[in-house]
Amino acid sequence: MPRMTAEQALHRALREEMHRDARVLLMGEGVATKRRDLVQDFGAARVRNTPLAEAIIAGTAVGAAASGLRPVIDLLFAPFLTYSMDALVNSAGKLRHISNGQFAFPMVAMSLTGSGWCVGAQHNHNLEAMFVHAPGLKVVMPSEAADFKGLLKAAIRDENPVLFFTDIGLLHREGEVPEDADHVVPLGEAAVRRPGGDVTLVSYAKTVATCLQAAEQLQARGVSAEVIDLRSLKPLDEATVLRSLRKTGRLVVVHEASGLCGIAAEIAALAVTRAFDALRAPVVRLTGPDAPAASSWALEQAAVPQPEAVVRAALDLVGEGREMRRNAAIA
Repeated sequence: MPRMTAEQALHRALREEMHRDARVLLMGEGVATKRRDLVQDFGAARVRNTPLAEAIIAGTAVGAAASGLRPVIDLLFAPFLTYSMDALVNSAGKLRHISNGQFAFPMVAMSLTGSGWCVGAQHNHNLEAMFVHAPGLKVVMPSEAADFKGLLKAAIRDENPVLFFTDIGLLHREGEVPEDADHVVPLGEAAVRRPGGDVTLVSYAKTVATCLQAAEQLQARGVSAEVIDLRSLKPLDEATVLRSLRKTGRLVVVHEASGLCGIAAEIAALAVTRAFDALRAPVVRLTGPDAPAASSWALEQAAVPQPEAVVRAALDLVGEGREMRRNAAIA
């Protein structure tokens, strides 16, 4: 398989889906300028630059989707999605249900999110949980180049609106990507990136690599960590998480977004309501702070969970789990 960056994988997915289905069109801030080859191959009617007006872009996409087209919109940085909330949340997310299925809304809204480029608080804000909370929307956030391609293709083919978040720190990270035009990663399926038996590390986007680094360090200390990449935040692959938790009995959830009402909170709730009997230690959440992102590289990275923190949390759980079993035996 060829190696390419996540950005190249996204471009490959767009090209293949536009070739596959004439209803797919691309709109957004600078898309025709950045993707001139798509304009050349598919025409200006299907690859359109737009004004810097996110509400208008999203509203146009909702109308296009309701009319039978399959729009993909690029809204650049995730905080700008707040300008398009009415169209995405109050229209695209609800109208299929309100219309009793008479309308479909096959559209994808793409945006960049997360730390890595020191772009400051107004361009760096992880909003994924906000859209997970909105009925009717699907949300994906991949960690590997192959999944950037496969998940975008699945999102374009889906009959529902999908929020596609690209962690900016992964944009130029390379990986092997299948050339097959039918390489599609189904929405709602997590991936076990590393098997293990002592503790489960659940994450998505760039912190998957953080968990894999931590797992390597834990292995050197005799602790076997299983690493799960959620990939899709909604629908959520609960079965894969629960299966791993019932095996390990310990859970650490890691992500860059704020922990307040975030994905880690949902995974923790899933653990205690569906697999409480399997828990050998309390669930740990390692997340970003409830604070705007800093512009400084050092401060930005200080707010992101690091491998050392994951290692400490896992070692604490293993130790506490042993203590719980020892106390139970004494009792």
